[in-house]
Amino acid sequence: MEEKRLLTLDDRLKYEIAEELGLLEKVHAAGWKGLSAKESGRIGGIMARRKKEKKNEDCIDHCGV
Repeated sequence: MEEKRLLTLDDRLKYEIAEELGLLEKVHAAGWKGLSAKESGRIGGIMARRKKEKKNEDCIDHCGV
């Protein structure tokens, strides 16, 4: 029996972006290894950008900049 685990925030973001890019069905069918380097890179790039934006928003909210 396969053990279910909770998704991390990064995992949830990755799935959200895959869905937005129309890749979620491919991920479900073939797993993350089924994506091309270009597709994986696109997801990783968008994740990095969103994390940076979130960090900047948090700093503005807490630092009063």
